[in-house]
Amino acid sequence: MRVIIISLIITYVGKKGCVIAADTRKIAYFGNKDNLALLEEELYSGGINTDEELVERAQELDMTIKISQDGSKIATVDDVVRGEVSSKGAFETRRRRIYGTTNGFQIIELLGSDITSRNSGDKAIVIFGNKFAKAEAERLLNDKWKSSLSLKFMGDIFEQIIKEVSRLTPTVGDECEVLLKQPEYTPTEAQEHLNKIIDKDVKLLHKFRQKLQEDLIEKSREIELANKIINEGPIGEVIKVDGNILEVKLNNKTSAYDGNWKELAGPNENVIMISEDDNVKIGDEVVIENQNLCLKKNKSPLKCNIILCKA
Repeated sequence: MRVIIISLIITYVGKKGCVIAADTRKIAYFGNKDNLALLEEELYSGGINTDEELVERAQELDMTIKISQDGSKIATVDDVVRGEVSSKGAFETRRRRIYGTTNGFQIIELLGSDITSRNSGDKAIVIFGNKFAKAEAERLLNDKWKSSLSLKFMGDIFEQIIKEVSRLTPTVGDECEVLLKQPEYTPTEAQEHLNKIIDKDVKLLHKFRQKLQEDLIEKSREIELANKIINEGPIGEVIKVDGNILEVKLNNKTSAYDGNWKELAGPNENVIMISEDDNVKIGDEVVIENQNLCLKKNKSPLKCNIILCKA
């Protein structure tokens, strides 16, 4: 699967402040990876104009498309607005971000959470989008733009442009978000402030990705252990009997874990089990038969608060 969150973001930065608008469309591609580049080339050059055409062309190329409207691409960070387009592959995410405030902006590119490029300026209208969407947005902007517009009206115009472009290409959705900020900064102050905000924001991204990676590793470990749960076979033997409480020595192929997958006992180590049978003897073999933990000699059931896995 590949997820593309790269459609249309329009940002104004100047002495009045900063306003940013973006659609919320997100497209996920499943299937034949070799044909993805061909589909994207047709899509981003304006050769595909509707959702129906996109789905049909994807099917011809042995691919499946999932379109959603939950791809929020803009946010505020302190008194700075941030816009992001990204492409998520199987192993890494590429991001392009713009951070803007009064009298200043910076555009950075990231691979994972590492900054690979960084550019800045004090006033501009910046458009993120594929070739076709960007060209259409620029054309519409030239017709509608006036330098005397208020920030609020600029946001309204950006929203109108995004909705008009959405009628021409499925890469842009007709649902839109608009944000604006108007702090007081000189161009020099703006860049100093942006440097602090961006460095802090990228550090948070790094921590988030690190935590996500740790969670994925842990989840992978849990899945691996779950696949090793013993449903059939020998477990060990009874080495001590105290009423209905048994001490069982695991064989050399079995380990025991708690509900959080923490290892409690390894091969040839001891665990506690409960028996309902009053005739348990030292040396009795413990097995799992038909997914039931029991004594081998008479199938008497045993209870324990552990998960038994292949070592």
